[in-house]
Amino acid sequence: MSSPAPVQPSSRTWNVLVFSHRPEVREALVTAVGRRPAPDVGRVRYLEVGGIGEVLAACDAGEVDLAILDGEAQPTGGMGLARQLKDEITNCPPIVVSVRRADDRWLATWSQAEAVLVHPLDPLTAAETVADVLRGISSGVSDR
Repeated sequence: MSSPAPVQPSSRTWNVLVFSHRPEVREALVTAVGRRPAPDVGRVRYLEVGGIGEVLAACDAGEVDLAILDGEAQPTGGMGLARQLKDEITNCPPIVVSVRRADDRWLATWSQAEAVLVHPLDPLTAAETVADVLRGISSGVSDR
């Protein structure tokens, strides 16, 4: 029986937008995912934003490889914003939505998000979820 091939570290840097009207939520998401969610996907550079206009502008300009949106953001939540981005932006980046209750996962499906994070955030799960979405981009599985 042969052993699996070693994971090749990546030198790529990804631009990940993190949106919430609450700075402490943005900080929790960044901390949970980390600067290097997995060795094979490379590093993450975060763009933390608190306003919908900033999200729309960055995504429309193609500056974002992945967006993490707070489903509980006010006045517009991340799920509605995810749906808007998917409907309006050509080559929309993949989206991860964070929710407060596991029962809200179905809403993320409606929002067309590629993945969901549930609070309280588990760093291992958060990093692996984001790494999986980034791997999908690398392999051409995402919409981009």
